[in-house]
Amino acid sequence: MTTSINTNASALLALQNLNATAVELNKTQNQVSTGLKVSSAKDNGAIWAIAQNGRSDILALDQVKDSLNRAQSTIDVAVSAGQSISDLLNQMKAKALAATDTSLATTSIQALNNDFVALRNQIAKIVSTASFNGANMIKTGGTNIYALANASGTNRLTVAGVNLGLGGGTVTITASGTFSTNATASVQLALVSSSITNVNAAVAKLGTGSNSIGTELSFISQLQDTMTTGVGNLVDADVAKESANLTALQTKQSLGVQALSIANQGPQYLLSLFQGH
Repeated sequence: MTTSINTNASALLALQNLNATAVELNKTQNQVSTGLKVSSAKDNGAIWAIAQNGRSDILALDQVKDSLNRAQSTIDVAVSAGQSISDLLNQMKAKALAATDTSLATTSIQALNNDFVALRNQIAKIVSTASFNGANMIKTGGTNIYALANASGTNRLTVAGVNLGLGGGTVTITASGTFSTNATASVQLALVSSSITNVNAAVAKLGTGSNSIGTELSFISQLQDTMTTGVGNLVDADVAKESANLTALQTKQSLGVQALSIANQGPQYLLSLFQGH
């Protein structure tokens, strides 16, 4: 092999190896520090793009869950109010039924009517205050609930409002409904009985809607967890493996530095050929 003082082939080879080790070391250090084997498009463009699209959907699903939670809270307020109205109607039925007793004195019928009216007014108050986040599902012209159901916003869950206001069709008792005789008490009793049936059916429908929202919310949470795991499988580094690799590369780098140092001393050995001349 030709010996040259102008070109040190051994040093060039050692430097190439040292540079290659440095590149691998930087890559491994980045994976250990970030926990990611693909942290930028430079690492792996295709995988990075897939992961970014997944992250976009995962972030969007947070908004879907927020929408579903708001919807469920609004419906649950309506359900709670509807159940209270049903309970009040049951009490009103008892008052009206008692007032149909022909043996009662007028003063007793009036006392029962006073209780009946007080219960009726409580229904009106509940209907007017059963709001969540500005939405009231049980008043006249009540709000229909539309909740997001996917990350693209193309699917929505709908739960229709119900009118539980006095005289609104579901509650057939009017805001001025009273009785003063056995006969008028019988009229109010019939209205209360039909109202109870109607309200219970309407509240049951709201409860079904709440369950649907809850089921979708559970699914979205599971979907988000699955997508997060999927993105992690694509981009997460095996930190234990890379930590061991880091130690090996640091040792390799140290040896490379020594090899380069030895190679750089090669030309100096040529001086010994001229000693003694």
